[in-house]
Amino acid sequence: MRTVLMVAEKPSLAQSIAKILSRGNMSSRKGLNGACSVHEYTGSFIGQSAHFKMTSVCGHVMTLDFIGKYNSWDKVDPAELFSKAPTEKKEANPKLTMVKFLQVEGRGCDCIVLWLDCDKEGENICFEVLDAVLPVMNKPCGTERTIYRAKFSSITDTDICNAMNHLGEPNRNEALSVDARQELDLRIGCAFTRFQTKYFQGKYGNLDSSLISFGPCQTPTLGFCVERHDKIQSFKPETYWVLQAKVNPEKESSLTLDWDRVRVFDREVAQMFLNITKMAKEAKVESVSKKEKVKQRPLALNTVEMLRVASAALGMGPQHAMQIAERLYTQGYISYPRTETTHYPENFDLKGCLRQQANNPYWAETVKALLSEGINRPRKGHDAGDHPPITPMRAATEAELGGDGWRLYEYITRHFIATVSADCKYLQTTISFSIGPERFTCVGKVVTSPGFTEIMPWHSIPLEESLPHCEKGDLFPVGEIKLLEKQTSPPDYLTEAELITLMEKHGIGTDASIPVHINNICQRNYVTVESGRRLKPTNLGIVLVHGYYKIDAELVLPTIRSAVEKQLNLIALGKANYHQVLEHTLDIFKRKFHYFVDSIAGMDELMEVSFSPLAATGKPLSRCGKCHRFMKYIQAKPSRLHCSHCDDTYSLPQNGTIKLYKELRCPLDDFELVLWSSGSRGKSYPLCPYCYNHPPFRDMKKGMGCNECTHPTCQHSLSMLGIGQCVECENGVLVLDSTSGPKWKMACNKCNVIVHFFENAHKVRVSPETCDLCEAALVDVDFNKAKSPLPGDETQHSGCVFCDPVFQDLVELKHAAMRHPMHRGGQGKRQGRGRGKGRRPGGRLNPKKPKDKMAALAAYFV
Repeated sequence: MRTVLMVAEKPSLAQSIAKILSRGNMSSRKGLNGACSVHEYTGSFIGQSAHFKMTSVCGHVMTLDFIGKYNSWDKVDPAELFSKAPTEKKEANPKLTMVKFLQVEGRGCDCIVLWLDCDKEGENICFEVLDAVLPVMNKPCGTERTIYRAKFSSITDTDICNAMNHLGEPNRNEALSVDARQELDLRIGCAFTRFQTKYFQGKYGNLDSSLISFGPCQTPTLGFCVERHDKIQSFKPETYWVLQAKVNPEKESSLTLDWDRVRVFDREVAQMFLNITKMAKEAKVESVSKKEKVKQRPLALNTVEMLRVASAALGMGPQHAMQIAERLYTQGYISYPRTETTHYPENFDLKGCLRQQANNPYWAETVKALLSEGINRPRKGHDAGDHPPITPMRAATEAELGGDGWRLYEYITRHFIATVSADCKYLQTTISFSIGPERFTCVGKVVTSPGFTEIMPWHSIPLEESLPHCEKGDLFPVGEIKLLEKQTSPPDYLTEAELITLMEKHGIGTDASIPVHINNICQRNYVTVESGRRLKPTNLGIVLVHGYYKIDAELVLPTIRSAVEKQLNLIALGKANYHQVLEHTLDIFKRKFHYFVDSIAGMDELMEVSFSPLAATGKPLSRCGKCHRFMKYIQAKPSRLHCSHCDDTYSLPQNGTIKLYKELRCPLDDFELVLWSSGSRGKSYPLCPYCYNHPPFRDMKKGMGCNECTHPTCQHSLSMLGIGQCVECENGVLVLDSTSGPKWKMACNKCNVIVHFFENAHKVRVSPETCDLCEAALVDVDFNKAKSPLPGDETQHSGCVFCDPVFQDLVELKHAAMRHPMHRGGQGKRQGRGRGKGRRPGGRLNPKKPKDKMAALAAYFV
């Protein structure tokens, strides 16, 4: 019997596919990495009996990065990243040990079937899986085929079984195009980002951005937003005049007419037209025309249109909408949500999809009517050759999906029903009038067949006053003629929907990456999302784009990236050489980088106007160990300390508060210590600004506080305050937080485990003695006499936090469960960590988890 390994892109997807193929007759177990399950069953494969093992990855197995030494911002010239710096594939998430997991499951297998998502990224992951699994699989006999690729667009019985019966091969060219994009974005993005981040953060203190990033797609995306901002700022309103006339076809009714000239920008000319028309007392009907018009049903739904509607009408950001769509897909509610196609294949089962919706109370009547009267063939859209349009694949209720999931599913379903509905038909009547020498018009619409607007009411033809019955030559009395003064108005800031349209038009990003680029410019503080999901550039975003324009406009214009995307698509089609495209593009950007570096003064001039120099920013906080003058604490991201006398800047831990730590000094360099805290419920630890940036000992890395310092005698170091080993992370040590009293706690110096103990104790000290049972450091506790929990009115006790029976009830691990031999009644001495390198040995801890849409749609489509 052959053993067949099958790999999907996500655990939930693997379970759904296995359930369909095994008809529910399968056994499941957890994989060794704890994140992925393995589903096993027996069946037939290529005419032979087979044992199937279905499992998954969690997205990309590998990621591209520079080799170790080139990841140092301080030691490497960014220019070297274009060609000299070697790259390597590393595990995307080392904690998942995905390569080892795949090799364990793949060992001894005869064949592999790849069920990765059917797009370019999916093809790339196929080869990542193959690189891990092929070395441990059984070798094929002769030319026997062992690698198969399943192509599918939805998680339905029909689609999955059809994919299994028509297996193909993974596409090497599409995978290479992704490799090329990854390497280009890594080399170009890192080189520009490192240079401009170090240059500007070393000069300005209020940039309020931890990273001044550049991206070949991200920067043109920002460019669109700033271009609109510039148009708003440079807009000069102009006054114009409009002639408005009203006629009275009946005594108590009036009809407002539109001037055929629309508007004039000269007041005197407008007044002349007013005077001429006022002389006429009657309006004469010059013509009456009636035309039947059609408002076409929508094209089938693709990713870009889904994201546009989600942002503009449902109020969801593009990345959030994409995440919801992917969840709906993996749960089998919709087809694959990443597609550029708006045309259904000829063999697509439209009626089958429609029948699924026949019992939903929101649209049951419309669906049943379509099924009985016959559906309309959807409009012929664009076939990109990837996946069918986004379609509902099974019925759902609001209770099942809830919140945003239901709202997106409902829109997708209504859109699908609309594509097979009739067009909306209406009768448009146009009456042309003359008042004196001037012509005026009024238009009326009457719906004759609502068609698809029944299911998408926000697209319906607005109700208008019915026009009077009249014929050519009829005369109506003029009720009122007046001149309206108005002003031209500036454009508004770009909405996400408009930005998505621009990105698609100019070829910036793909249907999958567009949401990521928009999310990046928001997270980097280049734009803020205002009401109506409009994107308003910040000072930093504006200055960056203006600086790129000043130095090299091609860095921000969409043209060069669009050209690169076309080359990447040619690689995917096998029409361009991977290495040639890579080398040519990198050579172009390397030249641009050198010119950018030489011309950075041009952008710096703009920065000087908008941002303050480091020396003029922040508030005095702690003393420098070199000059003993006060250094300034700069709170804006990235928070840091700056000594204006020495002209040195020291980075600090982020996402917390910094304050002076009792005016105590580091024994190594005489810098005053500061205390970092993430809040009363979080961690806090002291640190020396100099040691944090320049590790004093060989076993310390940059970015370590006193709770990781291996100084043998300093009262704040790990050697003096470390208590016990943390089991939630491999190398963590629980360290006493000596500032936390009277609500004392110890915290892991690597992960977020916090242990609360000895509340209301007067003093807690770490003893040089260790526990005989678990080798954790003992603690000496001095309680207040009035609140002592110790027996017999005692106030002092020394013991092991983990093993001492007096202490056990006084220790509370909020976010983890105690897992220590003595707490389970276990016996014997456990091997602890020795005192080597100043680390404390100790007990083990186990983690425990802490305890009106239609109007919006109408507004978008008006």
